[in-house]
Amino acid sequence: MADQPSDDDAPAFAAKKGDPTPHGETITARAVTINKPVAEVFSRFRDFAALPTFMENVERIDVVDEKRSHWTVKAPGGGTVEWDARITEEVPGRLIAWESEPGADVPNSGRVEFRDAGARGTVVVATILYDPPVGIVGKIIAKMFQREPAIQARRDLRRFKQLLETGEIATPAMNQKQFEEMGL
Repeated sequence: MADQPSDDDAPAFAAKKGDPTPHGETITARAVTINKPVAEVFSRFRDFAALPTFMENVERIDVVDEKRSHWTVKAPGGGTVEWDARITEEVPGRLIAWESEPGADVPNSGRVEFRDAGARGTVVVATILYDPPVGIVGKIIAKMFQREPAIQARRDLRRFKQLLETGEIATPAMNQKQFEEMGL
């Protein structure tokens, strides 16, 4: 993924020049401002093995090497989907871009950008492009089960903000197992 031209400071999902991500037909982008310095936010996000602590549907990320990782993610209706991801571009303190390797259960690519917001901290913009399994039907099913990437990106970024700013993630009065037992 090529970086955006210097004269275009729009987020990747709104850029008018170039293709922000190479794989997928559905794009989603979310942003959050975290009251921490860019270097700290970037380094916490770059620790891929720790991402499941705030990414609700990510069961596990196995780091293969500095550029590759294996993701196991909860699927709508039970089960999991898996893929191998490869970092395609990294600018320390600024951006991480990736794409799934061929054969992914859910082909995807994207980028997470980190921008200095001065006294407000860091703006984190996550842009994800993906191919939902079974096309639009898969996207609708994922939305019904609250596992659609646009929904998850918003929630995951909110939990990431909570974790960095307070050291913990606020949870509902009932835990996930209790919700499942009630059929919710």
